[in-house]
Formats: sequence, structure tokens, C-alpha cells
Amino acid sequence: MATLLSVNVGMPQDVSWQGRTVHTGAWKAPVEGPRMVRRLNVDGDGQGDLAGHGGEIRAVLVYQLQSYQYWQKQLGRDDLTFGMFGENFTVDGLPDDEVCIGDRYRIGEAEFEVTQPRVTCYRVGMRLGEPAMASLLVAHHRPGFYLRVITEGHVQAGDEINLTRKGPEGLSVADTDALLYLPDRDPAKLRKALNIPVLSPGWQQSFRELAAAQQPRQEPGWPGERATTQQPREEPGWPGFRSMRVARIVPETPTISSIYLESTDAALLPEARPGQYLSLRLPVGDAAPAVRSYSLSSAPTARTYRISVKHEPHGKVSGYLHAALHAGDLVDIASPRGTFVLQDTTRPIVLVSAGIGVTPVLAMLHRLAATRDPRPVWWIHTAHDRAHHAFKDESHALLAQLPDAHEHIYYTAEAPQPGEPHITQGRPTAPSLKALGIPADADAYICGPPAFMDDLGGLLRGHGLRPERIRTEQFSALPAINPGITPTTAVRPHQPPGPTGTGPLITFARSGIATPWSPAHASLLELAEACDIPTRWSCRTGVCHTCTTHLVAGEVTYTTPPLEPPESGTVLVCCSQPTTEVVLDL
Repeated sequence: MATLLSVNVGMPQDVSWQGRTVHTGAWKAPVEGPRMVRRLNVDGDGQGDLAGHGGEIRAVLVYQLQSYQYWQKQLGRDDLTFGMFGENFTVDGLPDDEVCIGDRYRIGEAEFEVTQPRVTCYRVGMRLGEPAMASLLVAHHRPGFYLRVITEGHVQAGDEINLTRKGPEGLSVADTDALLYLPDRDPAKLRKALNIPVLSPGWQQSFRELAAAQQPRQEPGWPGERATTQQPREEPGWPGFRSMRVARIVPETPTISSIYLESTDAALLPEARPGQYLSLRLPVGDAAPAVRSYSLSSAPTARTYRISVKHEPHGKVSGYLHAALHAGDLVDIASPRGTFVLQDTTRPIVLVSAGIGVTPVLAMLHRLAATRDPRPVWWIHTAHDRAHHAFKDESHALLAQLPDAHEHIYYTAEAPQPGEPHITQGRPTAPSLKALGIPADADAYICGPPAFMDDLGGLLRGHGLRPERIRTEQFSALPAINPGITPTTAVRPHQPPGPTGTGPLITFARSGIATPWSPAHASLLELAEACDIPTRWSCRTGVCHTCTTHLVAGEVTYTTPPLEPPESGTVLVCCSQPTTEVVLDL
């Protein structure tokens, strides 16, 4: 019979780590005597990062004596004491390959239900001084598991653990963990996982995505609004960069010009998905070539791509494109990529943009018009005035080709003229959006300045649109995901401190930073962090795929081989180093 050997608790504390401060509850120690277990945790215990740990579904973490003994041998350690794996209950028995999701156990006065394996997290490695520990727990099939509290009550070391009910599908903790994180998944086990209602919602979502033949978009356990922590799969049209010729340049407004690009060898161009972008590598000044990304602004033909660029007042690259680029010039182009794309659904469509943010949604509109799509389409665009309204006539003509189109234009600095009922002076507001009659089941695509996207996204959610159906495009660095790290004042990305590296050039395309590689950094992730580039990660050992990043050009090698390789055209920056010059969409 299984036995509770130790009850371990610890309140969150600030711990110094790699020059940063981590707020974590991973430091736990045994307590004597009875301890009350409540719905959210054990009395005297707490979690520092409630996004990935704790809560009703993850109230109590369990780890086994047998796993302690295993790791003592594997790691050559004799200093592992109960609580060091972050667990609340250290138990004799209950192995991960026998305990099943949905099993219920009575311990002392309380009853518990198994809800999920341990979340892969760098903090267990931080606590043990073993950086690869998150990966090892998965690879060796010894993750441990979380419990939900069914009946509150007192527990203490020495209590017997009695099984009161078996889970519905007999899927073990170890199998559940492997099903998410390891390759060669068993379809039958995946079907079982989808039929376990008590499995935590984050894991259920990941398994639904796997069943749809997609990579999980997020580390299970993160809240739903982080569903785009990863960059989903896409197959590149060609590797790295290729030269394309500028066919012509067409002014659209006083500050926006369209650049038409064609192949240099009469070869057909890969068809881009509506909403994707091109990355350009440009010889701006004497420094390393600059890499910038611009949305395709029309449906591509077999031989031509079109991008449209706004001349920013102090933008070196946009200034170069407007002043120095001419028809006939050659430009290095990476193939179309990006996941802000028109989805194949039957739901109504809302295309929302401001200023130069019109470009990706205009490409979507081209596709809809080309097929005379029967879905209702709302076109909502905000511009400063008529003179700065890019593609006014083009978008109006495309909308006229659709059977159920609704055009609504906002000018912030000009009133509409007579006969223009679709134009409003001002900005979109909750009342004005409500008056447009947008259905709550619509798919929305928003592109514009970050504040605009935040505001419009909030207005549409308030109108009843589901958050997962509101998609936004952002070309600057994505918001960071650094679980447990105490926030600090944001710093503009910069060259890394210390001596300049002598290795291959690393370009972070979204952040506008290019710097030579230095072996002083253990990974591309650590180099990005040294440059204060916003990064996204959780396990830092190649397990969770939160750090998945598009590889625009170049090749890498893995210092810690990932348990499952990322999709083609992407890399795990947490455990990779460059072998050639590299361009990352970061």
C-alpha cells in the first residue's frame, strides 16, 4: 500500500538567477504533524506563478520516493531531500506508469483526484542546480503529477493512501506526459486522452490540437490568452534568401509606396497565403545588412509579389526603400511566411486596420474578391484623412465584387463629404461598432499600431466575439513569456554587453538587431536575452516548445537534443547554437 512519507510546503520567495529575480514557490521543506489541505493548496504553501502552477486543478504536486532514489543514482547526488522536486506530497508508491489520470485517492481526511502530469518548468532545474532537469523528467518518464482536492481535510506523514476510484480510460501519468512531449504518439492513447473529462483544460486543448495534426500552440497550463506563444507550422517556399528584381515602384499616398518584386529567372513564385509577409535583407549603411518584414499587400501572381512600405520619419530602412531603391535593383528576399492568415471557415469575416496596417488584410480582401466569397465581410479602416487613405479606390472596388460586403471608414482629421455614408469622422467606438451589426460568431483580423489592436480587440470582445477568433498581426517583438521572472523596466533592444563576438552573424529580424555570435552565450536564447530582446520560453531545455521561432535563414545545432524536433523551418532557441549566419524571426 502506498504511504505519504512527507508533507512539504513553502511560500513564494524572490531568488536571484542569471542576473534576474525569479518569484517562485519551488523551495519547499517538510513539516511535522497534521496539515490542512484546502481547495487551492496545503496550508502554509503557495505558488509564485499562478499562470503555470497552482489553482484548483494543480493544488497539490506529488513525487515519489522511488524517483528520488532513481535520480540519486542518475545524477550522482546524495543531497536530495524531500521537497526538492517542488512536490507537496512525497510518497512511497504511486509510480507514474501506474497512476492514471482521473484516479481518486483518500489520504488522511482528504480525498484527491489526479488531473495532469507536472508542468515542464525550468524552476525544478533551478532548485536542484540541474539546468536540464525539466527535459530529464520527461525523457525518463518520471514527471510526477498534480492532484485536485475533492474533499478538504488534514493529512500528515505516515498516512496510508487508498485508491477510491479508477480513472475512466486507464491512461497513466507517464503515458499522458509522453503523449504530449515525445514523438511517435499512439493514436489510440490520444483518443483516450480526449475522453478524460477531468484532465486539466490546458492539456485537453493541446491534445485536441494534436488530434487535428497540429503542434500544440502553448505549454499546457498557461492561460488561454497565451494561445499564440508558439509560431505554428508553415512550410517555407525556399530556404534562406534569394535575389528578386524590383519590377516597379508605385506611390500610393504621400508616405506609402508599393514595391513590385519579380523573380530573376522567370521561375514561378510560390503562392503566399493571404496575410503573410516577406522578409527583406538590405544593405543600409556600412553596418551589417538590415532585415525587415513587410506584408504582401495583394494576391500574388505567378511571377510578382507586392509589398507596401510607409516611410517612417526616422526609419533608416524605410528611408532607403523610398529614396534609394529603383526599378531593376536586386533585393534579397526570404519566402512568404507568417501565421496571420485568412482561415478556411464559413463564419462571417471582419477585416480591421489602421494606416499601413491595411496591407495584410488587403491581401485577404483580394483573395475573397477573387473567389466572390459568399460570407458576409466587414471592412473597417481608420486613416488620418483622405490624402493618407492608402488603397481607398482599390479596396472599394474589391468590396464591390463581394455579394455581402460592408465598408466602414474612419478619418480622424477629416469629415466625410456628401454622399459618403460609409465614412465617419473620428475613431471606432463601442457604440459605433455595435451599430455596424457585426455578428458575434465572426472571425476578426486586426492590423495596425499596437494600441489600436489592443483597443479594437477589446471592443470586439465586448461586442461578443470569442477571443480565439480575434487575430492580430505584430511585426515588432512579440510580448515576452518569461514565467516567474520579476518584471523590470523595458529596455530597447541593443548590442550585447562585453567583447564583440567573432562567430557568424545573428540577426533578430523583429528587433532590428544583428550581432556576431559569441560562445560566451550558451544558446541563441541567451544571446537574445543579453540584447534585451523580448523572449518566450518555459522549460529552457527543448521540451515545451514555447520558444519555437521561425528560422528565416541559416542553420543551427542543438546543444541539448530536443525530445521532439520542432516543425520544419523553425528552431528551439533555448537549446540551439548557430553553425552558419542565422536570421531569426525574433
